Amino acid sequence: MIPKISSYGRYSSSNYDVNTLTFTVKGIDLYFSYKTLVAFRGPEGLVVHENDWGPITGKHLNWIDDGDKKSRVSDKEFNRLFNELAIS
Repeated sequence: MIPKISSYGRYSSSNYDVNTLTFTVKGIDLYFSYKTLVAFRGPEGLVVHENDWGPITGKHLNWIDDGDKKSRVSDKEFNRLFNELAIS
């Protein structure tokens, strides 16, 4: 299956879309900030990693979850949930 590739970025220029890519594979959306997986959407809904990086990735996370910082999860929880999704 060929993945669908799109951008969630809200930049004023499409030159930056490569920094905010979404890949959809087998119904799972994978959100990247540059080359880092920062969120995913599976059957259970959207999971967003807390901002461990900086202001630019923080802006990307806000675009993904509309700034819902309270719902973001730790690195450990993010990896656990992603691994459960990848196994199923």
